[in-house]
Amino acid sequence: MSVERIFSEFSAQSWLNQNNISPLPDEVAVGWSGGADSTALLLALQARGQRVHAWHVDHGWRDTSADEALHLAEVAENWGIPFSSARLISTPETNREAAARYARYAQFERWSGQQGISTLCLAHHRDDQAETVCMRLLQGAGAGGCRGMQRQRKLGALRIVRPLLHVPGLELRLALRQAGVKWLEDPSNSDMSVWRNRIRHRLFPAVRQADVLPEELFLRWQQQAEQLTVRLDAAADLVMNSGNANESKSPAEMPQVSLPWQSWAVCGSAVRARVLQKMMAQLLGAGVTPGRRHILLAEKWTNQNGRGGLDLSRCRLQRKRAYLHLEPVRAGFAL
Repeated sequence: MSVERIFSEFSAQSWLNQNNISPLPDEVAVGWSGGADSTALLLALQARGQRVHAWHVDHGWRDTSADEALHLAEVAENWGIPFSSARLISTPETNREAAARYARYAQFERWSGQQGISTLCLAHHRDDQAETVCMRLLQGAGAGGCRGMQRQRKLGALRIVRPLLHVPGLELRLALRQAGVKWLEDPSNSDMSVWRNRIRHRLFPAVRQADVLPEELFLRWQQQAEQLTVRLDAAADLVMNSGNANESKSPAEMPQVSLPWQSWAVCGSAVRARVLQKMMAQLLGAGVTPGRRHILLAEKWTNQNGRGGLDLSRCRLQRKRAYLHLEPVRAGFAL
């Protein structure tokens, strides 16, 4: 099928015309793996009239990945879409997915600064959102974590948008087939050592066999989690504002976030967890959040009346008389 016919097919899709999608600038980038979802998003944005740039990060996990990057460059050129590619040098064997994600987003930030593009679109869809909520529930996340992926967020100066969270993945693939567009299949999507894949290929099919639609089930919880988080945020803000929680310098010239101990101690555990998340983000930057283990440790420490200090990742809780302080870990301080 000709390029003109492909774009004509995708111009008929209404995915990007929903009221719940924030307006996009004329020029955007798409994180393009070459898979079905990101290919559908790339073509839909181009057909809509956006000036689209394709950003591809090669993690180097497969022998064929370099050839795949060259293939995608040829496809993008045929479609008239500017293409940027970078190959990651290495990723650790342990926690490889998280390390790759960090490196990928760091590369996106570099391209944003180099090319002057302020908005990056990612192709996560409705099924991905349901899987994310399920995975976070199984990990013991609270309401905040079970909101799933947000439609948009900021990464430094880069705005990240997920405009397809309302679209089923099957619909994206159907559009590609109707347009005669091929995509790359990532073999790692079948790796059962990856938690998300076990949810997708084992848990969700088992739930369907019980006549329950897993996407509907977990997206209902996601909506409830959104509502609960609004209430928790309001309660946490009251605690943060009770003593004008602020970032200041300690006597040793270390930055810290402080609030009255009594305000922290009397609020409920769910609110206290949200307060700790806000304190860490204020001290260490947006996106830095305590894990479940640290939240439980903070609860135990609080119930012991804040005796001594409590070491968390990159920071430390301290009670000093009538105030609670969150301070960064000093250089050379051994955890």
